Amino acid sequence: MTAASVSAARPRRAALIALLVATAVLYLWDLSASGYANEFYAAAAQAGSASWKAFFFGASDAAGSITVDKPPAALWPMGLSVRLFGLNAWAVLAPEALMGVAAVGVLYASVRRQFGHAAGLLAGTVLALTPVAALMFRYDNPDALLCLLMVCAVACVLRALEQARTRWLLLAGLCFGLGFLTKALQAWLILPPLALLYAVCAPARLRRRIGQLLLAGLVTVVSGGWWVAAVELWPAASRPYIGGSQHNSFLELTFGYNGLGRINGDETGSVGGGGGPGGGRWGESGLLRMFGADVGGQIAWLLPAALVLLPAALWLLRRSGRTDVPRAVFLAWGGALLMTLVVFSFMSGIFHQYYTVALAPYVAALTGAGAVLLWRRRAFALLALVTAGTAGWAYVLLGRTPHWLPWLRWTVLAAGVLAGCALLVAGRTGRARKGVDVSGTETSLPETSRRAPSGPTTLEPATSEPGQSAGGPSSAEPSRARRNPVAAVAAGLAVVSALAAPLAYTLNTVRTPHGGSIVTAGPQVRGGFGHFGGRMRPLGGEAPQGGGIPAGFRPGNGGARPGGAPGGMASLLGGGRVDARTAALLKRDADGYTWAAAAVGSQRAAGLQLATRLPVMPVGGFNGSDPSPTLAQFQQYVSAGRIHYFVAGTAGRAREADRGHSAQITAWVEAHFTKVTVGSTVLYDLTAPRSGA
Repeated sequence: MTAASVSAARPRRAALIALLVATAVLYLWDLSASGYANEFYAAAAQAGSASWKAFFFGASDAAGSITVDKPPAALWPMGLSVRLFGLNAWAVLAPEALMGVAAVGVLYASVRRQFGHAAGLLAGTVLALTPVAALMFRYDNPDALLCLLMVCAVACVLRALEQARTRWLLLAGLCFGLGFLTKALQAWLILPPLALLYAVCAPARLRRRIGQLLLAGLVTVVSGGWWVAAVELWPAASRPYIGGSQHNSFLELTFGYNGLGRINGDETGSVGGGGGPGGGRWGESGLLRMFGADVGGQIAWLLPAALVLLPAALWLLRRSGRTDVPRAVFLAWGGALLMTLVVFSFMSGIFHQYYTVALAPYVAALTGAGAVLLWRRRAFALLALVTAGTAGWAYVLLGRTPHWLPWLRWTVLAAGVLAGCALLVAGRTGRARKGVDVSGTETSLPETSRRAPSGPTTLEPATSEPGQSAGGPSSAEPSRARRNPVAAVAAGLAVVSALAAPLAYTLNTVRTPHGGSIVTAGPQVRGGFGHFGGRMRPLGGEAPQGGGIPAGFRPGNGGARPGGAPGGMASLLGGGRVDARTAALLKRDADGYTWAAAAVGSQRAAGLQLATRLPVMPVGGFNGSDPSPTLAQFQQYVSAGRIHYFVAGTAGRAREADRGHSAQITAWVEAHFTKVTVGSTVLYDLTAPRSGA
């Protein structure tokens, strides 16, 4: 490596370090403000830190009564962290933030490999500043790990495509297997387009390509299926019940409640689907779902730009050979984006706004690579259109929060229009030469990023300047490099106008505590659908301050009730605090019981468990609708002296009337055991039968 190349690499390395450090600061800043965030998963992490068996199965409580309604891989980093550092908000949430930093780094490396440093930086910055990414990488839902694994999977496939290297394809298969153990079939949404891409575009004979794909598929099945086989073969009586299933089967959970049920809305044991053409509990499905009032501010800031840059890039690269890697970059990230976008847009089952974090790296990669490709091909008119259009769309999205930073939308619009005009001027005057990067200096791609081994480069200018080889700049290039103020100003304004609005949303997200099972990034949006548009207050433990409760959950509307758990649907998704007197009562003589208490629904039980750090049985699992335990099983536990208290919910009997086994258990407890009231919390002492009962 020459002294010149070393000198040129230093500022690029410094810029990458700055990006990663800034991302880490952003995602770790005031992390404990959200408390345990989603206590459903935090309680499972606490259980895993206390019991290796609960850790392996992903049980909600250390005694292993029932699992969470997902595979356990996302719980394992948190469980290990809590085991090492003790139960606190940082131990639960810091692993998620570090996953976000890793995702930004991997995305940068993947995009930079084919399109250079500027493209990698832009892609990484877009991902870091996507509001829903900032939300999920500071939260303990499985989506953070899934997003990281999908970025790694695409990056590995692209590395495999360069020289048909089997080991990179096997690593991609491993990522898909681990992704399945993180969030089941969602991890495989992008597998078909990537497999097809490799089958068609890899620089190897067809027989070898097929053999490599079969081997990678085997790795996927083994890395994702070993745990499934262990669960299905394990005697059901000696393992936790599989939460979310109706017959104690992980396969049923995978293909039902967490699988096809999410697509067609037929989710047995769920709180319900309903995202049909006419709208429903989870919003209206259709082509415009990702741009709607509830979802747009989460992910859609640069989604239109990505959808324009993808076909534009493919058109510019239309003469590329079959094995051209730069074109494969757009096909890989674009295929992943379109597949996920279509599924999310039309699924009729449970859909939450934060699911869209899966789209964030795909949008970011297409934005970074696409913008740089258009810049190098001097497609300034299209760049100007994309820049102005992005600013106009940001104006629309910001208009949905008219009282929040009202000056910002006009500023972004003006900057975007000005940037578009500057790009047009740069293109018409010819002062933005071919190969000029965003700083205004001439650059060219390194040889390894310009071409696949079996085909010519497609990122060369239409005509090469004298002395410049296909593989990179000649020795004469530094003397030709020159500053271009118009192009530099245009590029800077374009980046600022595109990222200012999502940056503001992201900063609002970071500054706002979030809790519960349904959360959204950014400020409250006008015109959100139905019941779930905002933030939930966690049930207990280290609860955030000021998280707020969606309008559909406020008192008088089936919402949170002062001094206790919320009623209606909110009791399933997050609730009020566990007061100190209740926690002290549950801790008393707890060593003599397997479960200090039992409560209907995992969120209610999770808050109690985190407040006491003792096993609490979630009767009926997350929704309170799983047949675990049955009334007969519960009665056996009580007669054996294994459960001390039953904590009643404030939702009342009307809410629990349709909950099957949970309702039967509640009615039996109320009829046979002594009621104990501690503040606003109602408990039943299962060791003190009512007289005459």
